[in-house]
Amino acid sequence: MEPSAIVSGVPRPGAAARGRGARPFARWGVVALPTVIAAVLGAIDLGGRSLWLDESATFAIAAQHGAALASAMARDGGNMLGYYALIHVLVDWFGSGTVVLRAPSVVGGAATTALVTVLAGRIFAPRVAMAAGVLTAVSLPAVFWEQDARSYALLTAFVAGSYLGFVALIDPRAGGGRGRAWVGYVVATTLALYMSFVAVLVVPAQLASLASSGRRARSVVSALVAVACLAAPLAVLAGARGSGQLFWVPRPGLTVVGQVLVSLTSAGFQPNFHLGATALALEVATLFAFAVALAVLVGRAVADRSSARVWGETVVVAWLVVPFVVALVESVFAQPTFTARNLLVSLPAAAIVLARVVADRRLPRLAGAGLFALFVGLRAAQLAPSYGVSPENWRGATADVLARTEPGDCIAFYPSDGRMAFTYYLDHGAPVSVALPRPVLPTTPLRQVVPYLERYTTLGGAQLGRVAAACPRLWLLSSHEGSPTGPAASVANYRRYVRLEMDLKGLYPRSSVVSFGWASPVRVELFRRPS
Repeated sequence: MEPSAIVSGVPRPGAAARGRGARPFARWGVVALPTVIAAVLGAIDLGGRSLWLDESATFAIAAQHGAALASAMARDGGNMLGYYALIHVLVDWFGSGTVVLRAPSVVGGAATTALVTVLAGRIFAPRVAMAAGVLTAVSLPAVFWEQDARSYALLTAFVAGSYLGFVALIDPRAGGGRGRAWVGYVVATTLALYMSFVAVLVVPAQLASLASSGRRARSVVSALVAVACLAAPLAVLAGARGSGQLFWVPRPGLTVVGQVLVSLTSAGFQPNFHLGATALALEVATLFAFAVALAVLVGRAVADRSSARVWGETVVVAWLVVPFVVALVESVFAQPTFTARNLLVSLPAAAIVLARVVADRRLPRLAGAGLFALFVGLRAAQLAPSYGVSPENWRGATADVLARTEPGDCIAFYPSDGRMAFTYYLDHGAPVSVALPRPVLPTTPLRQVVPYLERYTTLGGAQLGRVAAACPRLWLLSSHEGSPTGPAASVANYRRYVRLEMDLKGLYPRSSVVSFGWASPVRVELFRRPS
């Protein structure tokens, strides 16, 4: 469709007929360029950053088979169940190298960009689509998750696919394509839920935009019923597990809200990376653009009173705002879920809203191009320094322990989850003949891949005495120990860690500490008896 054929997301009469089949290469070029940018940005130094604790859990779960695999996949109530199944297949076929584990996320990031570009082009004009695609690709939070062995990049891709199907269902131009749109919406929404439960946050946003559009809801409601049926196994697993896996999420405060806003504006990704010198300028400018978009939407709705003229803006703004509000309210009055990673589902909407502002046809072309270049440049300035940087450096910690291990050494992990990351780097770089410390917490042989998920166990008095008698030197590796100011469960975990460390210092007069990373640093503490 020609750019001039669209005004506020509504085609002029006859425009579709004139644009159909015209310049197909140009239209596909609008999608291809941002998609290639996203793929390249995701592939740069893909194995450079060390795996962190959650990525090592992906490896440990995917490496299991049979009943052990089923048990590990269900450990978090079915969250990311579909993702673990995918990675299990890839590990069986191609091995468990870092690039293999992270490659699906690169594909997910590129797919997200392509789908966002298509969606923005369907609702608005090609110039908005191109801007939305590039802004989606050049985003620190998006690229971080593209280079991470977790489900979030694929989650975002399926959420974008869900929105593409949703828009096709309610778009008055859809015509006979509603059957395919219904199937696409059901499949994409279901797969998003199997990537992560937080996909459910977009459903209220879709329903809110549907209600405000005044369109018939029958096809959307029937599709959501189908999604609910297909996702019923997840509901059963989640009900059995409860919300225990969210013990670490605090009630929202100014710090957490600030981190979410920094992520949604692509001004940074805290606490994983320090804010750059231009981060504040990018955050303020993007929030101002969001406010402008919202004000324009409200003004058009009041002045025109025609939902048909603003339905596209309503869909995108609701996608940006509603998950934020729902997660915030739920976190205040019920189970806290308000985190930057959970609000990643709205990151594509943020790119489209920003693109809608900078590519507005009422702006002089030169001014719009300048604004677009400014936002892309500011986003790139936050992204570039992040490559190869390891906020939680288990690779470095493992290498340090192996380099300094002596015969008779022992090793303990708190929580036991850290053993998964240590084992990963034993299997990917350490010679089989290298001397290993003897594990005492947990006691499973170090080269055996076992999922330890949220295992905050410690050593009792009698166990400590036996360890001190048998181990002249003891390594204690810790990360994600808990928080002295977090939720109750997190505080309890932290106190257990402090008690363990103090007990060990009472048994071993000499100790030294080296930290690797900063967001959730890996503490390598060596306790020694006098020689």
